[in-house]
Amino acid sequence: MIMKKTLFFILGVMLITAWGQIPVWSQQQKKNIIVTENTKPGTADWILTKVVRHDNEPYEKGWHRRTEIEGYVSHMSIKAGDSLKIYVSTDPPAEYKIDIYRMGYYGGKGGRLVTTITPLKGLPEGITQLTPVDGEHHIMECNWIESAKIKIPEDWVSGVYLGKLSTWRHHEAEAYFIFVVCDDRKADLILQVSDLTWAAYNRWPQWRSMYDAPNEPWRSRRPESYSAGFDRPYAIYWNGWPAAFEPLTNGSGEFLMTEFPLVFWLEKEGYDVTYISQVDAHMDGPGLLRGKVFVDVGHDEYWTREQYDNIVKARDAGVSLAFLSGNSVSGEVELLTSSDGRPNRGVRSVVGGQLDEVELMGARSYGVGMADWTCVAPDHWAFEGTGMKKGDYVPQLVGWEFHGPPLAENHKDLVVLAEGPVTNYYGQPSRRQRSYATTIYTAEKGNYVFNAGTCWWNKVLSAPPGYIIPPYIDHFKDGDERIRRITKNVLDRMISVQIKK
Repeated sequence: MIMKKTLFFILGVMLITAWGQIPVWSQQQKKNIIVTENTKPGTADWILTKVVRHDNEPYEKGWHRRTEIEGYVSHMSIKAGDSLKIYVSTDPPAEYKIDIYRMGYYGGKGGRLVTTITPLKGLPEGITQLTPVDGEHHIMECNWIESAKIKIPEDWVSGVYLGKLSTWRHHEAEAYFIFVVCDDRKADLILQVSDLTWAAYNRWPQWRSMYDAPNEPWRSRRPESYSAGFDRPYAIYWNGWPAAFEPLTNGSGEFLMTEFPLVFWLEKEGYDVTYISQVDAHMDGPGLLRGKVFVDVGHDEYWTREQYDNIVKARDAGVSLAFLSGNSVSGEVELLTSSDGRPNRGVRSVVGGQLDEVELMGARSYGVGMADWTCVAPDHWAFEGTGMKKGDYVPQLVGWEFHGPPLAENHKDLVVLAEGPVTNYYGQPSRRQRSYATTIYTAEKGNYVFNAGTCWWNKVLSAPPGYIIPPYIDHFKDGDERIRRITKNVLDRMISVQIKK
């Protein structure tokens, strides 16, 4: 009997020891809510196939919108139990339906249909005039009649949701609206979509953005500041990058172009991720502490002062920061109240505002710049398993905007992982001899801050359905296993640091 007890004790110790050798992150990954969600049936029906094209019209005459059907919603982000109002215009009048999809991996399909609202009858809502705000500043907002309303069900998992608007009968047309479902749960990763930047560049209905005065494109280069309202559809995105003009993204902001490949990859890999809007980061600083890692994605140019301060506090409290983005934290904005008194329904540039992105990220934020991404620190743990040597490179990964020197001097252990000179769109050397830099440093609590330094980092992580390839860069569709491994190394190390604490 004593021998049996001894044997069981030894076996138990062996099992516990073996279990202890399995990374805690791996144990948690197997049972998180995102893994469960992605076992549900997926579909690629979320992809637009019937966007009306006006290829014979110059962009400035109306390419940015599709009047056949377009819409917007009452919230940038929303929690289960709250009600989302949907506003839709059809011109000419038409019957239509709304299909809402949660975006993720779903066996490679990229989305899951969560509800359908039909039939609905649409009418032309037209365009409101500019609504004055503070004299010279203006905000473009719509005051359309509510078309539908849904209460967000408790079983809708946090994520990015696309509403697909579809007309039929006499003519067929499609468009998106977009929103985030957020929650209060603890998670390994908190992914923030870059929706303030989407709004800043939203030129709906025609040259009406934070950059443009009426009939004066790019007026933001002057001292005056203009505003961008959230109560309007997203125009087809365009900011001077010609191949970014893709009608099949109509109504989705910049999400499908620069952010969805990361979402698709993270959920494929089984990461425990929850999603927020930039408005959430602005409003709820303590909420950032429920994550081990804050993930910044894509083209995240505009931040509020409150958002910046909240994320600095999160870093200082031990949350790691992963800037899988370019041109981030470049401009300071403030949130505006709508004409009917609802807070946080518009955004305006703060003239003369300046956020210290170098202190936060480790590098400065810049506009247009292209380059190969060249390894300079192959012995760093971020490169484990990549096989990269000094001088090895990923072709054309840096673009269309980037981060680079001057680098932070107050983070003494900052490591430059990759660097090199940038060129313009046409491969010509930068007139200001600028260069990019991918960096990482250890913050005071032992957490990490990683700066990828390019908007296109996520473009080589995956090629989901509806994937949009940047101009002249066909090899992106094949992805790059080295960047996937670096991203995994960085995120896993950030998560494991928090688990040890």
